This record gives sequence, structure tokens and C-alpha cells, in this order.
Amino acid sequence: MLPCLTVFYGGNALNDLLVRLARVGIVPVIAMEDAAQAVPLARALTAGDIPVAEVTFRTAAGEEAIRRIASELPEVLLGAGTVRSVEQVRRAIAAGAKYIVTPGLRADVAEYCVKNDILLLPGCVTPYEMELAMDLGITTLKFFPAEQAGGLDYIKACCAPYPELRFVPTGGIGPLHLRKYLDFPKIIACGGSWMCPKAMIDAGEFDAITRLCVEAMKVRNGER
Repeated sequence: MLPCLTVFYGGNALNDLLVRLARVGIVPVIAMEDAAQAVPLARALTAGDIPVAEVTFRTAAGEEAIRRIASELPEVLLGAGTVRSVEQVRRAIAAGAKYIVTPGLRADVAEYCVKNDILLLPGCVTPYEMELAMDLGITTLKFFPAEQAGGLDYIKACCAPYPELRFVPTGGIGPLHLRKYLDFPKIIACGGSWMCPKAMIDAGEFDAITRLCVEAMKVRNGER
């Protein structure tokens, strides 16, 4: 059963994106050095039943990688990660990103996304940040860095005073942690890079990435 999702801004369109994210439950986080790798990688993820990708703005190739995936594989739920400015939001959306992920909570970025009905998953760790997000109507948050910041126990503690919150934890999560996170109903998905390691991307080992995705989905579905 999917988590109950509530979005106070943007209505059903943004909620539909969250439902799609929850159906997959895993978000590959990708820092790509060469945009030519983007479409083969997205095809490998999709072949492994993970039609989701968060392509980060950490590298110069990020924007072009988003553009190529959006053009060739529009069915992929494509996010732009490590977004740190309103300018980057504009560029990411123009390139074809369907949602934005930020490492922290920037007021200008959050306000811009809310005003323009862009789904934002802002990085929040402290109750102060969570309340700032809720003041803007944002109730689904990235929790980063998840394991280093206290992990699932910390998230559970925060959900006691803030039952309306939902989380996409990212950072230090792998196949050994995945199922315990997803078993908690306040978590809609987990981000990570273990199913698409940089060394495999650089070597063009896309069949191996597909196999890792298949194994990750077995863990997600309780088959491992």
C-alpha cells in the first residue's frame, strides 16, 4: 500500500508525481561527467524496473544529461538534484526535469517552486527547517544525509510532532538499509547510488547496472 500523500501547493499534478515516486520507491542519484552516458543509463535503469532518475547539478554535464533523457525517454520520472539557486531551477525545468531536489532549504528556491507549482523536495534535517518547509505548504522532504544525521530512528522521532510530513531519505542508504526505511509508512522512497555506481557508468557497464536495479527492486518488494 502506498503512503498517504498530501501536497498543499500545486494540487493533484504534484501529488501524482509523488505517487509515481512512491510506486517505484527507489531514486537513483546520479552525478554524470559525460552527457553521452545519460540515455544509455536511463535505459538501463528503466530495464531494471526503476524508471526514475535524479540527475545532479554537481557536474557540468548535469543539465545536458537531463535534456537528453527528457527528450529520448519522457516516461522517466526525472528530477534535478543538488539544485542550489533559482537560476538552476529554471534551467533544470527548461531542460525537462519534472521535480527539483535541494541539499538544504533555501527560502528563495522554495518560494519560487511553490509560486510556480514545481514539485520541490528540499533537504531538511532539523525541526526548524521542517517547520519552515511546512509554512510554505511543503510536506514531503528530502532527509539528507540520512544515515549520518540519525537515520530511521531520527525520522520516526520527528514524525511524532509532525505527522503530516513524508520523507525521501538519501545519504548512506544501501540494499542493507533499504527495506527498513521503506517499511515505515512516512517514507515514500529512498535515494541512493548503489544501483548505478560511477565506475560502472564510466565503463559503460549498463547491463550490470540493470542487474543491480533488478536486485534493488527485489529488496524493495521484500523478495530479498
